[in-house]
Amino acid sequence: MNQIFKAQVFRAEWRKLRRPTLFLGTMLASAGLTGLVTSLLFLLIDSPQGNSDRGNMISREILQLPSGLTIGFSNAAGLLGIVALCVFAAQTAQEYTYGTLRNLLVRQPRRLQLLLGKYVSMASFAIVMVILAALVSMSLAFGLSGKAKVSTDAWVTSDALQEMTKTFGNVLLSVIAFGTVGMILGLLLRSPISAISLGVIWLLIVENILVAVKSSLGNWMPGSLMSTIAVGGTTDISYTHSLTMVAIYLVASSAIVIALFKRRDVSN
Repeated sequence: MNQIFKAQVFRAEWRKLRRPTLFLGTMLASAGLTGLVTSLLFLLIDSPQGNSDRGNMISREILQLPSGLTIGFSNAAGLLGIVALCVFAAQTAQEYTYGTLRNLLVRQPRRLQLLLGKYVSMASFAIVMVILAALVSMSLAFGLSGKAKVSTDAWVTSDALQEMTKTFGNVLLSVIAFGTVGMILGLLLRSPISAISLGVIWLLIVENILVAVKSSLGNWMPGSLMSTIAVGGTTDISYTHSLTMVAIYLVASSAIVIALFKRRDVSN
């Protein structure tokens, strides 16, 4: 019986997620952002201002490695994460705004099962989004490699397939982590606008200011750590450290909002 209830929650959530305005809009935004990042990586390959984030330069030699096929995809993970955060936050908080959570709990009074079903549904939505972004990024990489004079010989090897699998897994982890933050904010603030605004302002503005003032803070900022997971670690922040800290942040904050969700009134 519990499995039936979970399946019903999953299908009910997907009924909302597959609305054309949400589904197509989100997928087009994800594909567009990933395509932009990947295109700039190849089109600005000789630019003295750099062809990656924050003016960094990724050379032909790096792009010609087996991992070069997915560099654009992994670099776009932060933007994909912001999209996921907005979707998770809106889908969670609007249940309070529209007063539909009370009706859902009439059908499924077990609050944690309802929450789990909604989370699994939104996580599957994120998987579809990441798959589409990966296809767009790799297609553009092959398409623009000739113009950028980047050899693609190493992109069709078994090493490239391993890199592709690893990068996809890392990006997916990163995007779902961003989405989980969005869901936590949605449950905590119970307002789509407040949850999205706070999440985006913190991740895109506040963290960048703090890291610019003191670079070592990047080792502890959740947004920086989630982006680091997507690229498999950096010279400054290790993959293991990022994964561990993000897991601690998410588990601790999830425990708090779950306790609140179980006890608070369901109205906004």
